Amino acid sequence: MTGRKIVVALGGNAILAKDASAAAQQQALKETAQSLVKFIQAGDELIISHGNGPQVGNLLLQQAVGSTPENPAMPLDTAVAMTQGSIGYWLQNAMAAELSHLGIEVDVATVVTQVVVAQDDPAFEHPTKPIGPFYTCEEATELQVETPTFQFVEDAGRGFRRVVPSPRPIDVVEAGAVNQLVKNGVVPIAVGGGGVPVIRRGHELVGCEAVIDKDFASEKLAELVGADLLIILTAVDHVYVNFNQATQKRLETVSVAELQHHIAMGQFAAGSMLPKVEAAIDFVVHRPAGQAVITSLSNLDEFIAHGTGTIIANSAATESV
Repeated sequence: MTGRKIVVALGGNAILAKDASAAAQQQALKETAQSLVKFIQAGDELIISHGNGPQVGNLLLQQAVGSTPENPAMPLDTAVAMTQGSIGYWLQNAMAAELSHLGIEVDVATVVTQVVVAQDDPAFEHPTKPIGPFYTCEEATELQVETPTFQFVEDAGRGFRRVVPSPRPIDVVEAGAVNQLVKNGVVPIAVGGGGVPVIRRGHELVGCEAVIDKDFASEKLAELVGADLLIILTAVDHVYVNFNQATQKRLETVSVAELQHHIAMGQFAAGSMLPKVEAAIDFVVHRPAGQAVITSLSNLDEFIAHGTGTIIANSAATESV
């Protein structure tokens, strides 16, 4: 099936692994672009979103170290906008280069995207969103002393990370602009890092100290632009139940009801797979004819060619894409 409107949500950790240099992240995105352009070759309309957890965390640490009264660190919402710009710049250049190499004349444009959240969202009282690199317990303790306003928690057995508020998105301000770009044959890069978190106050949009989960923001955008397919890229090819246990089982084509049962049984880690599964469910509930896919960046070619990955639909009997 071609001619679909597809939102692909690219994880921030797929852009930045251990090497935080600009050159390393640009190289990672060049490799990503080689897979993403295959959707365009198939005749699909593509919208790209991306995470920024490692990047915004690193930027905030850099700013904290260099902050002075004359040159203070920027607030978190501005840091999100800054990483939207930098990652979008790298990604649109990587996409443009690959499209040019293939002789495809399609423009790619980054949209600095604002995502509306509720001022009374309880997430502001309970920071849970991990950002930045992983630390040992000792490193996190030292950073806590150096930056007492930061909060650190253990993240899914992989180390300690800083956590910030992560309110749920309720609207994407530039969704209409993104749709207009798609209609005019442009590939938009939008809701980068979950979007710049803003609160509506009268006629104004006011930034707030938070990072919105990029999977929920991508779902909201996909819902608002009427996407046919939401693809959430993560570190594994499939969603698993009993993950990393002798009885682990990968999920292939699953229904919303089945995933909701697995959530109730505590199958998915809150800091990693759970928000991806919840975002996929939200999309399918709001777009009954649509489907969501959770798979890895390394498996993207296999998904494009053979439909390999965890496919979420309203019914498990629904034919997979």
